[in-house]
Amino acid sequence: MTEAERPSRTAPPDRTDPVPVAPDLIAELTARGETVAVAESLTGGLVVATLVGVPGASAVVRGGVVAYATPVKHTVLGVSSALLASNGAVDPEVARQMASGVREALAVDGEPATWGISTTGVAGPDPQDGKPVGTVFVGIAHADGAQAYELHLDGDRDAIRRATVSELLARMSSTIRARE
Repeated sequence: MTEAERPSRTAPPDRTDPVPVAPDLIAELTARGETVAVAESLTGGLVVATLVGVPGASAVVRGGVVAYATPVKHTVLGVSSALLASNGAVDPEVARQMASGVREALAVDGEPATWGISTTGVAGPDPQDGKPVGTVFVGIAHADGAQAYELHLDGDRDAIRRATVSELLARMSSTIRARE
């Protein structure tokens, strides 16, 4: 497991607000001529809303799929139904498959989005799929493959959802910069 894939505990204070990260991410994607598609579960559209809140986002954001219900992860994003049946929706491979699947689901003229990003996890109030509240997986996919990152976040439902967005956007920014 790489350092980036190690579980993190509660987002650091500078990552609690996703809004400051979003403009830099949009600017970087724009400069590179790359696009992003978003698949969300526990964040329920908060990731794509944060991204499209940035002026100029329409140049790079393909859109988002809120796959809140587990079966939608299979029917719309192509996540393996066997995986969902055996592991549930709160799983690193589910996050990877969601991120890869949304690249294809939001293809334009047959061209997948450059990047796919995803969120799946437990915001509470109750555990899900045997996982405690605050267990989250975020996925980042590119044509070269997909990675999932495990997060263990504290707080109420809203805090967990916001921290998930912050962590995902920060990790996406780092991933893009690492490809230079």
